[in-house]
Amino acid sequence: MELIMNLLMFAVSIFILYVVIETAVRQRINTSVIGKYVKQENAQVTKAPNKDLDD
Repeated sequence: MELIMNLLMFAVSIFILYVVIETAVRQRINTSVIGKYVKQENAQVTKAPNKDLDD
């Protein structure tokens, strides 16, 4: 029973660590100069019309 509790606590702590690191990295990328540039470039790109050959 103690082994199961230890494994469960380990899994929960790893998940919390993953969420914290993932959130920090995502926020840092979005606020970086390159992240702002990519967001600006994506906003300027217009989608090409859908050219289906099946029509």
